[in-house]
Amino acid sequence: MSLSLHTIKPNKGATKKRKRVGRGNASGHGTYSGRGLKGQRSRSGVSGLKRLGMKKQLLQIPKVRGFKSARAKNQVVNISDLNSNFKNGDEISPKTLLRKDLIAKIELPVKILGKGKLTLKDLKFKDVKLSQSVKEQIK
Repeated sequence: MSLSLHTIKPNKGATKKRKRVGRGNASGHGTYSGRGLKGQRSRSGVSGLKRLGMKKQLLQIPKVRGFKSARAKNQVVNISDLNSNFKNGDEISPKTLLRKDLIAKIELPVKILGKGKLTLKDLKFKDVKLSQSVKEQIK
């Protein structure tokens, strides 16, 4: 028999069936399910870690703090960047901004911020957010 992916088997005795407790007395692990009689260890709801004395260790480990928002952050483009990369009457969209290397990804939202003075006329904005100061400069 040749050796190939579908003929590989583990060695004899390498795998062992999991102990299934609480499945009747005929299984040998019924009634008390291998937990003995009374006491804290026999009760449900007591974590194995607490039982094994690992609780102290768990509390000593530094936790990852804070909150990570699922909402994507805006990619920022300033008016000064638009002045140096576009001409009068151009359309400003994520596609054109990506072509000019002003943003990194087309999937993330884009916001135009008002750092600088807008010198271009008749710009068309499509699928981009505008800050309040930019809206005023356009008007």
